Amino acid sequence: MKPFALAVAFSLAVQTLGSAADPKTPATNPAIDMEGYLRVSREAAKHRETRRLSEEDFIRMSAEAGTLVLDARSKEKYDLLHVRGAINLSFPDITIDSLKTAIPDKETRVLIYCNNNFKNAEAPFPSKLPTASLNLSTYITLYSYGYRNIYELAPRVDPKTSKLPLEPTPARR
Repeated sequence: MKPFALAVAFSLAVQTLGSAADPKTPATNPAIDMEGYLRVSREAAKHRETRRLSEEDFIRMSAEAGTLVLDARSKEKYDLLHVRGAINLSFPDITIDSLKTAIPDKETRVLIYCNNNFKNAEAPFPSKLPTASLNLSTYITLYSYGYRNIYELAPRVDPKTSKLPLEPTPARR
């Protein structure tokens, strides 16, 4: 009797393992919603069509009251060179709570820029594939969290000739 029970238990365990690896029945996770992400991404893309700024408009709008410039690169890259006055909220750190702290009012005008807006500056602005641009991820994420007053720097500029006020974070002593 014991060998039979052991064989049945082993058989059930093998079937269970097999079904977990079966691509027809993937594991679900209620904290991850691919279809929702794709839906919001399409909405954000349409919203973004008229929200891309020239360098001059970005500079002008960044100086206006109630405007926040957001840099979603890593702190290390931000410290090397960033737009003067920009706040740094690294993309992996964008969460419900961090946004409530950094941008509590969803009506705040938010200007974004990222790596792919700059050329000839790989150390502070390493190139990404155009389809993986941090601008796109940041825009979609802010839109997902309910922010609609978002604008994005459109052109690709060289920091050496750009009119943007770029600066490093001062070294701490």
